[in-house]
Amino acid sequence: MKRIWVILSVVLLFMGTANADNTGVVTKKSAHSAKVTIDRLEKILSEKGITVAMRWSHSDRAKGVDIELRPTELIIFGNPRLGSHMFTSKQSAGIDLPMKALAWEDENGQTWLSYNDPAYIAKRHGINDRSEIVKKMTGALQNLTDQATSP
Repeated sequence: MKRIWVILSVVLLFMGTANADNTGVVTKKSAHSAKVTIDRLEKILSEKGITVAMRWSHSDRAKGVDIELRPTELIIFGNPRLGSHMFTSKQSAGIDLPMKALAWEDENGQTWLSYNDPAYIAKRHGINDRSEIVKKMTGALQNLTDQATSP
């Protein structure tokens, strides 16, 4: 019985640091600032040959209109070798792809990295025939974002 509680505790601990909530968003704690987290992710994506379409600093844009916002940066990126398979199942997936990752600082100064769970995107669009693609996307995102957020 004690072993079950230990296993359950470990699982719950892991879920608290990187999980998909009921909105399909995966959020991970980052060891870096929002800018550095996105810098690291952009570099990793580029090294892997994944297209970076755009970077957007929500906090810089807010500052430009006199609105105070904690550091918040977005990067839009994609790999047509994977994402295009989602479109051939349901073209409406194009509203959620390419992928986006958002680095943001909370009220306590902790930085987080959030992105849409590919399984949630598939569910949202009724994509039931691309499980291998969803699995590959999920694994790739876990790996890429782990590298970007780690010390």
